[in-house]
Amino acid sequence: MVSLRPRCEHVIMKTHSAIHRNHLHAAGHICVLKDAFLYESPAEIADLTSTDKFDAALAIHLYKGGRLLQGSRIPFGIIFGGTDVNEDVKSEEKHRVMGAVLEEARFAVAFTVEMKELAAAEWPEARKKIYVQTQGIKTTPSETFDWYRFLERAGIPTDTDRLHLFLLICGLRRVKDPLYLVEVFSDWHRKDPSVHLGIIGPAVDPLFTREVKEKVKRAPGVHLLQELPQDDLHAAVKRCFALVNSSTSEGMSAAILEAMDLDVPVLARNIPGNAAIIKHKETGLLFSNPQEFVVLSKSLMNDPIMEKEIITRAKDYVKKHHSWESERKTYQNLVLRLQ
Repeated sequence: MVSLRPRCEHVIMKTHSAIHRNHLHAAGHICVLKDAFLYESPAEIADLTSTDKFDAALAIHLYKGGRLLQGSRIPFGIIFGGTDVNEDVKSEEKHRVMGAVLEEARFAVAFTVEMKELAAAEWPEARKKIYVQTQGIKTTPSETFDWYRFLERAGIPTDTDRLHLFLLICGLRRVKDPLYLVEVFSDWHRKDPSVHLGIIGPAVDPLFTREVKEKVKRAPGVHLLQELPQDDLHAAVKRCFALVNSSTSEGMSAAILEAMDLDVPVLARNIPGNAAIIKHKETGLLFSNPQEFVVLSKSLMNDPIMEKEIITRAKDYVKKHHSWESERKTYQNLVLRLQ
């Protein structure tokens, strides 16, 4: 959640929020980031907003962030997360709550036209207040990142001429399905020791994180890596062979777009959120099962010309459709509706 002050003080709730905070800071707003997972009820947020005299709020994820703003005394906007309109709508109770939140919101933002249409089909009366704005991307790879130390810490051989490190960046929760490729990747690693899969991201679901740790421990060639600051993570992505996404549901993956911007090829599970930003064999590779992932990965390793063409087209796509400046302008304008 974000919050704005004079010019206006905002609370922003949830992921990708540091980027939105930067946009609003640039327009002279004071923003405070709060993690929606740390709050149980709208009453707690009401206390927070009245004690600290917030003027407005911006919640990311219609259910997780939005439910905390129900009945809010301050105006607020919503940014759809992806799992809210793809998954949470299947629950009758969550659907009811999200509809009520959307009714109160001054505006809502969808990352794609498809996402807007999904939401509008569920809550037709909200159509006019839903705006489409793709995620803007800006990468900042650290120039002092120690790649060899990073590999050593992970127990990955530092013979980088032969190494093919695939990075899977995600919060450790079921919807991201980080275990989807573990078995098949480990089998592949036994035949070709140059390939390694690194899973990196916050332990969002502690129970599931334990399950991931146990499975990875028994899977040669697969590594659960320590979280990194954003600049170091961008530097690690820039040095890896490919970025992987195996989610069962996505809104719009910032990690995919950042990899494209960093000149790194992307292999992603063929789901609507990923297919919306990846054109198969043009701006990335889409797989429908673990075996296909291995086949496509091998083709990428064995065809440097295809790899270069994918990288070039993906970079052009991000520049054209995911402009940081355009995103900034949109949010700065939308926030005026919260005054």
